[in-house]
Amino acid sequence: MSSAEKSGRALKKLREFGYAFNADGQLRKIDEATGEPGNEPFHFTISDDHAKNQEHYDKLAEQIPDIVYDLLEQNGLRRVYVPDDVPQEQATFIFTKPAKLVEPKKLMVLIHGSGYVRAGQWARSLIINNSLEHGTQLPYIVRAESLGYDILVTNTNDNYRMIDGVNKPIPRLGSASQHARYVFEKHVIGCNPESVAIVAHSYGGAIAMDLANQFKDFFEKKVFAIALTDSAHFQIPVAAKKLVLDIACNWVSNAAPLDHEMYSGEGEMYSVSAGHKKHEWTSYSAFESVFRFVEDKYKHFIAQRSGSKRAKKEE
Repeated sequence: MSSAEKSGRALKKLREFGYAFNADGQLRKIDEATGEPGNEPFHFTISDDHAKNQEHYDKLAEQIPDIVYDLLEQNGLRRVYVPDDVPQEQATFIFTKPAKLVEPKKLMVLIHGSGYVRAGQWARSLIINNSLEHGTQLPYIVRAESLGYDILVTNTNDNYRMIDGVNKPIPRLGSASQHARYVFEKHVIGCNPESVAIVAHSYGGAIAMDLANQFKDFFEKKVFAIALTDSAHFQIPVAAKKLVLDIACNWVSNAAPLDHEMYSGEGEMYSVSAGHKKHEWTSYSAFESVFRFVEDKYKHFIAQRSGSKRAKKEE
């Protein structure tokens, strides 16, 4: 079944729950008179029984991944199955643009957080309660492409497949960190980019720190920015600490205005307010600041590289 067919099935399922996305990407209750989404937003409470409310929400939310996958493909991204040495039905997938990454001048890697989110999502709750623009990675993808980046979208929470009636871990990708390491080595390092920026949310920050630790030499040469939105990275790996402190910033959930500097302690990652006090909102609220930071770091990276080349010529 194609991505469009799966999305169509998911959209049909949403309608069975009485909802549909309108032209602005907002989930709205279907108007019985017109059969189209009206003005009423999603309501979590449909019963006095909390368990029934949660079950209703969870079943509706199960439709979101296929809808977002299709939106990614509508925006020109293509699935790349990983690992590449197992049947597709036993593999997971990432998304890239272009379909095959070959020595990109600028590459942006997007890493979501833990839990139920999948490729292309920052916050499932925002997709349901606000809009696709608020909760998906599409605004980041569109802006990055306009700035000349190739794109790689990870899918670190998709780690198991049902095989012969048994839910088994995907070979070499059975956890978020295993997924990220495999994808980074095979599809980031493997495409030989000139430069790389990483944007990660929540537990994606811990994944980014693990990658910096695992591939320190590559990070020192090619990764010029690590932008984290309310990261849950706990601590910076000692081996990569100097590198990370030079190129990373964390936009933390806080009621202070966007970019207000937050004290994070000596030897800790530079942090600023994301301009919103709720964790799930930080990627959306920090959007403009994230791209200013990334582009400033890129200019610095290019200046340093140009200076190094001039110095070598003079030697």
